[in-house]
Parts: sequence; structure tokens; C-alpha cells
Amino acid sequence: MGMIDAKLAKMGLVLPEAMAPVANYVPYVRSDKLLFISGQIPMLAGKSLALGQLGGGLTIEQGMACARQCGINLIAQMKAACSGDLDKVQRIVKLVCFVNAAPHFVDVPKVANGVSDLMVEVFGDMGRHARSSVGCSSLPLDVPVEVEAIVELA
Repeated sequence: MGMIDAKLAKMGLVLPEAMAPVANYVPYVRSDKLLFISGQIPMLAGKSLALGQLGGGLTIEQGMACARQCGINLIAQMKAACSGDLDKVQRIVKLVCFVNAAPHFVDVPKVANGVSDLMVEVFGDMGRHARSSVGCSSLPLDVPVEVEAIVELA
């Protein structure tokens, strides 16, 4: 068991199987040391943790939990891309967090902290990253959050 897998176990986090694409794209692309991971949604056991908009029925806490689940699904994709060895992750370079937000909802960065906090918790200083957080009027399948990542690998 590698260091990152041990950390996940200590945190009580069990990674799901990496999700297959739901349309015409691949889950990730590796280019030299960079891994580009397609947007992950907050799926757990085959269904989204929540549906709908932040500020339109969903709370910041629900949004943060969804963003965290997107992060868990990102880590599952990292593991698949690294043939099971998460210790090959050298740095979380950038996250882009899309939030399904009602027009008046301005706490998009707080929602994105759900995934950012997870990356630092799991990867330590290697998990500190650049980030964009964007509010939008809808997301696929009516999920509240979608997160994509750029990761540096060994």
C-alpha cells in the first residue's frame, strides 16, 4: 500500500471505480507529465448526492459535499491513470469547479472549497493548486457541481 492509499484508508475514504464517460469523450488524457481529467460529477453508488441549483434549494454545505465527492471521483480517475499507484501524483496543478447556481448565488468559491480542502487533506502541499470556480445556469444531469483537474505525474 502506497503513502496516498494509506492516507485515504486513515481518512476512511474508499475510492469508487473510476466512472466511465457518459458521452463522446475519454475520462482523462495524459500528455507527458500532465494528466487532464474530464469533469467529474458528485456520483456515489450510481446516483448524484444532490440535484438542482445552489441558492435555488440547495445549501452551501450540500454544494461543498458534492464538490468533495467530485474530488473523490477525480482521485479515482488519477488512480486509474496511474495503474493504481497514487504515489505517482506529484502535484494537483489546477482545478476548475463549475457550480449550478441560481442567478443571485455568489458563494461559488465556498462551494469549490469542498474539493480544494479534500485535495490538500489527501495530498498535503502537493494538493495546493490554482483554481477557477464558475457559476453556471445548468450542468449535465441537473447535478449541482462538476470539477475537472490538471495533475502532474511522476
